[in-house]
Amino acid sequence: MSKNNRQNFTLLSVLAHPDDESFGMGGTLAHYARQGVAVYLVCATRGEVGDVDPQYLRGFNSVAERREHELRCAAEKLGLAGVYFLDYRDSGMPGSVDNSHPSALAAAPLDEVAQRVLHYIEELKPQVVLTFDPIGGYRHPDHIAIHKATVRAFELAVENPTAGSDGYQPQKLYFNTIPRGLFRMGVKLLPLFGQDPHKWGRNGDIDIAALAKEEFPIHAVINYKDVAEQKAEASACHASQGGVGMSTGFMGLVMRLVGKKDNFMRAYPPPEPGRRERDLFANI
Repeated sequence: MSKNNRQNFTLLSVLAHPDDESFGMGGTLAHYARQGVAVYLVCATRGEVGDVDPQYLRGFNSVAERREHELRCAAEKLGLAGVYFLDYRDSGMPGSVDNSHPSALAAAPLDEVAQRVLHYIEELKPQVVLTFDPIGGYRHPDHIAIHKATVRAFELAVENPTAGSDGYQPQKLYFNTIPRGLFRMGVKLLPLFGQDPHKWGRNGDIDIAALAKEEFPIHAVINYKDVAEQKAEASACHASQGGVGMSTGFMGLVMRLVGKKDNFMRAYPPPEPGRRERDLFANI
C-alpha cells in the first residue's frame, strides 16, 4: 500500500503518563498520522504525582486535570485519532510512597492491566502496537508496568485471534528505545552543564550513568523530519513538565544530536538479522 494512502492502517501507542507521547515517540505518531494512519494513544495514568509549579494549576482543580488538558492539546498537535485512559494513578519514581498507593499502576496486578490494554487492542484493531522498552526508558515503575502489560495483552491478542468477531490479531509490536550512545554521551556532557549524571532530571532521580550500561538492539528507525514542528508544538503543550524548554540546555543538545528520528526494537514478529526497517508498516 502506498505510504500516502494508509486510511486502512491503525497504530496504537500504549504509554504511562501525559507527555510520554510527545517527549518520546511523538515524531513517529505525527509522521504516521500525516500519512493517513489512524493513530491512537492509550495512557495508563493522568500523571497525578508529577511536579507542577503552582502557576500551571491556575484554573485547574488538580495536577491530573492540568496534565490531561496538556495531553489533549498535544494529541491535537500530533493528529491523533483518539486518546483513552486506563484510569490508574501515577506511581511516582522508584522508592516513592506513591508506589504503594492502592490505585497506583505499578501496584496493579499485571493480568488486570493487560486485560484493560487488550480491550483497546480488540476495539481499535491496530496492525502495529508501540510501547516502552523493557526498562521503560529510564526505569520509571509505571513505564515498566505498562510495557509488561502491553506485551501480555499483545500476546493474548495473537494467541486468541477469534476474540473479535472477525478473527483480528495485531501484526507487529515495537518498543521505543533510546540509543545507549546518547546516555554514554550524557555521562560526559552533563558535568559541563553543572549536572550530576547519577542524579539527573527535575528531581534528581534518574541515573544516566546506570542507564548507559543497558543495551537494546535497534531494528527500526523512523525519520520524522516532515513533522518535526508538530512534535515541538506537542511538547510545548506540556508546559507544566518543562515542554516549552525542551529545545534548550542539555535536552536541547541531546535533541540536536539525536536528529529527527525515533528508534525502535522489534519484539514481534522476530526481527530479520541485519535488517533495519524504515517503516513500521513494512510487509503489512
